[in-house]
Amino acid sequence: MQSIKERQQPDVDQLITLFNSYAQEAYQTILVKGCDEPIYIPAKTADDVHRIIFAHGFFSSALHEISHWCIAGARRRQQVDYGYWYIEDGRNTSQQQAFERAEIKPQALECLFSIACKVPFQVSCDNLNGCEVDRFAFQSRVKDQVEWYLEHGLPAQAAEFLQVCMEYYQHPVCFRNQCFKAA
Repeated sequence: MQSIKERQQPDVDQLITLFNSYAQEAYQTILVKGCDEPIYIPAKTADDVHRIIFAHGFFSSALHEISHWCIAGARRRQQVDYGYWYIEDGRNTSQQQAFERAEIKPQALECLFSIACKVPFQVSCDNLNGCEVDRFAFQSRVKDQVEWYLEHGLPAQAAEFLQVCMEYYQHPVCFRNQCFKAA
């Protein structure tokens, strides 16, 4: 018999199956558990599939990488990592500000997906060894983006995948005020 803690752990293999059943045929895209840093690798041939590889088998990393995929358009999905730049941990202030601007929308979608999957969400400033970051200001900008999405609508694939998650995890929720509860 599973303990309460074991039952509460999200099943990443289940998420992989869920995403792949949604995206493999419709978008030629699969989600893959990786061992290292996340990366998106476009298909090399018409018969190949695009691969969203997420970090270390973490559920939250999978949702985050799916979020990037949902935002990327058709042209960006033909490029490794959607053609975006990434500077690893240790960014200076201007690099961190650029990183946070680029991360607001994906983290807002990750927040919504997390709620639908019944898993906790935390913003990630992803700069442990760099300049000091204002986590609360970044969290506020992500929350504002969540509110904007709820009022104006999500990107098409994000709306579709959110619906898939809500149905699978049986969590038809009202999203307002659920992403950022006081710790």
